[in-house]
Amino acid sequence: MAFRINTNIGALKAYNALKAVSEKTAKAQLRLATQRRINSVADDTSGFAVGKSLAQKIKLMQAAQNNIGSAKDMLSTAETQLISVKDLITQIRAKVADATNAAADSSKISGDIKSLANEIANIFNTTKFNNTKLLVSTSAMSNGTTFSFQTGAESTDKLNVNYMKTANGTISGSNTVSTSGFTLTGISSAVSDALTQLASVGTSQASIGSLSAYLNTFENAIDGALSSIGNFTQRLDVKDNFLTSAIANSQSSYSRLFDADMAMEQLNATKGQISEQVATSMLAQANLAPRGILSLFQ
Repeated sequence: MAFRINTNIGALKAYNALKAVSEKTAKAQLRLATQRRINSVADDTSGFAVGKSLAQKIKLMQAAQNNIGSAKDMLSTAETQLISVKDLITQIRAKVADATNAAADSSKISGDIKSLANEIANIFNTTKFNNTKLLVSTSAMSNGTTFSFQTGAESTDKLNVNYMKTANGTISGSNTVSTSGFTLTGISSAVSDALTQLASVGTSQASIGSLSAYLNTFENAIDGALSSIGNFTQRLDVKDNFLTSAIANSQSSYSRLFDADMAMEQLNATKGQISEQVATSMLAQANLAPRGILSLFQ
């Protein structure tokens, strides 16, 4: 062993050991304070990048899930109103059947049918979701009849919802009906023809009876729209269930990367504190070691 005074190698080594222990203890204490395993990019460069990517995907999937909820609410609104229209058509059919009774007052029946036609037109005009009309073609929809919703994390994960044009018939279009009772635009010929006849029906039995053919075409279009709404709702339910699972799994992966193991970090902090005390004591002893050289000068 060399006896040196100017450079105390043992003390320097003890100091380096104390510094390393203090840094580990401080890191454990920081993780306990923040409950996060990664507090800076330097803690885990690759883990930080992966975790941030996961966090972004989680946010996008949560936004997509909100979109799905809005889409389902929109479809539910349209469904409720279309069912109301179908019920009104049933009432009109009952009026048409009543008109075949020779004892019936066809004039009053005609007035009732016109009143019901006004209500149907009012439903088409006023059925809205977030101020967007749902039963007529408007500029707020892509291609005039389609609602587009992002239903996934990628911008290409979209569902185009179009329940107004089906194989059974169409309820939206470019037609307009204007009567003394209402004006309705953005509807198909099936709707415009039916409403035109209903709003102008005469009082004769023959005039009232002629409505059946128009009602058939109109109701077929309503039935097609309702069926399409049901199909889209089912698809949205599937996407909602998938996103719920995907978000949970992504959050689990994110937690594994970023969240601290509190029990382990507490053990590390306690161990570090003990090690710091021991290292400090050894540094003090190593720092005093050169005093032994004084005995050579006595």
